[in-house]
Amino acid sequence: MNPSLKPDHFSPERALDLGRQTLSIEAAAVNALGGRIAGEFARAVELILGCHGRVIVSGMGKSGHVARKIASTMASTGTPAYFVHPAEASHGDLGMITRDDVLLALSNSGESEELLRIVPLIKRQGARLIAMTGAPASTLAREADVHLDAGVEQEACPHNLAPTASTTAALALGDALAVALLDARGFGPEDFARSHPGGSLGRRLLTHVRDVMRGRDRVPAVTRQTGVTDAILAMSGGGLGLVVILDDAGRTLGIFTDGDLRRAFEKRIDLRSARIDSVMHAGPRSIGPDRLAVEAVEMMERYRINALLVADDDGRLLGALNTHDLLTAKVI
Repeated sequence: MNPSLKPDHFSPERALDLGRQTLSIEAAAVNALGGRIAGEFARAVELILGCHGRVIVSGMGKSGHVARKIASTMASTGTPAYFVHPAEASHGDLGMITRDDVLLALSNSGESEELLRIVPLIKRQGARLIAMTGAPASTLAREADVHLDAGVEQEACPHNLAPTASTTAALALGDALAVALLDARGFGPEDFARSHPGGSLGRRLLTHVRDVMRGRDRVPAVTRQTGVTDAILAMSGGGLGLVVILDDAGRTLGIFTDGDLRRAFEKRIDLRSARIDSVMHAGPRSIGPDRLAVEAVEMMERYRINALLVADDDGRLLGALNTHDLLTAKVI
């Protein structure tokens, strides 16, 4: 380690001040972009939507790291995109770019030599150019079909040198592009799930109720004429904490749960002589088997219930699920 860089004079107070100052400067830089979301931004979105190829995102240094993330975000939200290193493009990778593509080039100064070297070649073959710079009068901005101004008043670095606020602003502007594009394409949760099949995200978005529910044969059910005592015995053997009351066609009439049993005791109902339809909860909540499991979670949270029946469009019982089933499937 360079002796001059040893933290001999570290001050916790100074570190906290700089941390807060950095966040404040970068937040201001992002907020300032809102006033620039105008015609050029809309033109950039329209240009990409009309592209028959892919979005090629490129940049050098820190801008290159931001460019990789923007390409990744676009690709995962319905806009085919990938990153090309501008220096590598000059040594063969330029062949990856076609006339049907759009090049999104990032450079805070707008004078990146590696990018400017490939711009004439890109334009010669007919590809369109969107430049994202912090300098509207720069060479790259002038050469672009569309220019997006990501300029900042100052870097968060105390010496105003290290790319900090400028890279944050570029990243935020790239996210704004990706979000506007996904909305224009009608890109929804199921599309997102197809792009993210792995891990908990894909599991939450791809899992349907039919994948986690207990089948009809595992759900205790009785008729409306059944006595409460017999219904309680059926409920105890089901492991769901409920029993479903069905009509002769298998349609759900009601439900009786552990909570209903406690309430019946509080009302001093004679359970030995009562029929289940006199104490059941009529019109229980249900969900279709083709709905997403996360929708079942939302319903259970909204109505503060621990179990949910699964029924077809005619109200016939198909199965049920509870919180434990959803936890086991890692949906929640």
